[in-house]
Amino acid sequence: MDAIDVITAFWTAVTARDWARFGALLAPDVVYELPQTRERVRGREAYVRFNAQYPGDWDLAPICIVGSGRHGASWIRFAVDGGPDQTGISFVDLDDAGLIARITDFWPVPYEPPPGREHLVERY
Repeated sequence: MDAIDVITAFWTAVTARDWARFGALLAPDVVYELPQTRERVRGREAYVRFNAQYPGDWDLAPICIVGSGRHGASWIRFAVDGGPDQTGISFVDLDDAGLIARITDFWPVPYEPPPGREHLVERY
């Protein structure tokens, strides 16, 4: 699978909250970064938990997914707790096995991370 296929499968798994399928798309040493909050999550288990335990009632849908080979990006629409739709942009890199090795997410505005996930992230 190329980056577009993997990113499409990634968002399909997230939307379905299929955490087993989600985890199967990730490299064991995946790195996830959020520049606005200066958070980094390392490793498949921590990143799956980070998403599965995300607070609130959220909804999202991909708007556009692009890529070539081992690199891709996605633009998504998301909302939390019935709030207004917002935009997220993700850049994704795959490893040699076609698994997601790195994700960098950019969200609409800088914010402080919600409490309760300190055990999963390191601040930078």
